[in-house]
Amino acid sequence: MLSVLSYGRLVARAVLGGLSQTDGRDYSLVTASCGFGKDFRKGILKKGMCYGDDACFIARHRSADVLGVADGVGGWRDYGVDPSQFSATLMRTCERLVKEGRFTPSSPVGILTSGYYELLQNKVPLLGSSTACIVVLDRRSHQLHTCNLGDSGFLVVRGGEVVHRSDEQQHYFNTPFQLSIAPPGAEGVVLSDSPEAADSSSFDVQLGDIILTASDGLFDNMPDYMILQELKKLKSTNYDSIQQTAQSIAKQAHELAYDPNYMSPFAQFACDNGLNVRGTYRVPGKSFTSLITPPAPLFYVHCQLEDWAIPS
Repeated sequence: MLSVLSYGRLVARAVLGGLSQTDGRDYSLVTASCGFGKDFRKGILKKGMCYGDDACFIARHRSADVLGVADGVGGWRDYGVDPSQFSATLMRTCERLVKEGRFTPSSPVGILTSGYYELLQNKVPLLGSSTACIVVLDRRSHQLHTCNLGDSGFLVVRGGEVVHRSDEQQHYFNTPFQLSIAPPGAEGVVLSDSPEAADSSSFDVQLGDIILTASDGLFDNMPDYMILQELKKLKSTNYDSIQQTAQSIAKQAHELAYDPNYMSPFAQFACDNGLNVRGTYRVPGKSFTSLITPPAPLFYVHCQLEDWAIPS
């Protein structure tokens, strides 16, 4: 999703001992999203803020705006499990926790941890795996607090340049950190990371900053300079303009994913690891398809890759 910081309410307070006034402004986000699920040729948002196997949420509380995106691991489909159920349920649970006020703005990893452990406690096991990224804007402190597990992530763009970004977490090539729930007896076979392993960061933001959150489908298909070229076209902070920019980025990433001659960032990474691939690619023993799908606040574009870490 793509979000732009704007003013919320304006509160003027006098400064004792002086003649000046200081304005305390609460920041807020103007947010739009667009994406493509793996089985769709146009941006379709399924029920529950889902694109294909991926899901997102946007939640607002009196003290914060919270964005989340989860990328379901498609390899579970080979075992008769719908990958979208895990990511969608995780995001719905996190959204509910925020709306109920059961979170601390400075600790997005707390939201992810609480949401994941609720899934573990379900009476009916919910099998699956997912990466996850949660971003929290503290309206009053003007700080952005983030946590990212795996290869989803975020960018903060200011003045046409990337000023903050998430760090990708990989165990090894094409095997990102991920939350998982395995069938009984298979806990030691299916790769699963603790939510506390998520990379966390906090930093100040400014009015006009653009916050882009996405799953790997965006970053696998578009390098930073392409994303920045599209973001430079954003001339207004109204919803329609932001939505148009989100759609433009999602469409371009989706088209590049199907270009057999395009050397995408993922394809380059694959070549660096001894795999000669371009565009849509096939790896011996496992099929991967780069698609673009979006789930998350601010600007989110998402793309899924199947068969990440499910044993063959």
